[in-house]
Amino acid sequence: MLRAVLSINECEAVVKQHPATYVGEDFPRLGKDFPTGQDFAVIRFHAEEKTAAWRPGYYRVDSDLSKLNESLLALSR
Repeated sequence: MLRAVLSINECEAVVKQHPATYVGEDFPRLGKDFPTGQDFAVIRFHAEEKTAAWRPGYYRVDSDLSKLNESLLALSR
């Protein structure tokens, strides 16, 4: 499991390399909302964090987790 807490600016930097798809306000379920057998990540925005670009809820990031981890590590450099 890979877990990170990002600022909105950091999230936007990661999403430039790993596009995110809005999946709704309820936590997505495997099989229904996610393809099985593929790497993915979930981004969550609380209502107080919404911006013009980000609405409250969950976003799916379909990306290889090792590549996503590299992008997250690059934020701290």
